Amino acid sequence: MFSNDLVCNIIEYINNNINKEITIDELSILFYFNKTYIMKKFKKELKISIHEYINIMRIYNSLPYFKDDNYILSIAFKNGFNSLEYFSEIFKKNMGVSPKVYKKYSNYKNITDEEQEKILNNLSRIINIKTSVLNYLNHRKPVVSNYVKKFELK
Repeated sequence: MFSNDLVCNIIEYINNNINKEITIDELSILFYFNKTYIMKKFKKELKISIHEYINIMRIYNSLPYFKDDNYILSIAFKNGFNSLEYFSEIFKKNMGVSPKVYKKYSNYKNITDEEQEKILNNLSRIINIKTSVLNYLNHRKPVVSNYVKKFELK
């Protein structure tokens, strides 16, 4: 079974523009589909909403910055978040700990066993989502150019 082209196009657009503001209205205009249809199709195919996917990818992309960047606000802005509060809320929702606790973890400082377990479990979940989305993209129907079609045997 092939992946849905619309969903693949949306994933690719999101991945290429992950640090910019992305709205459902924008996706609707870009891909010429009703926004309700886009949201339902994405959720049906991937089992997560577009907003969840965007936030998960932004959090995933932010993780390497915690080793070198001393300012969590800077990390938030570099990864497409417009405020520290929203970044912290989404980070905690997806990683199970605050950005401040993760900063300690990424710099090999002491955190509780419970915090470490939350981080590892949530990181595993995020990696599984990222992997399933990549697998979804890999099942896209191959594009056959008009040139090749022209010379097919009939």
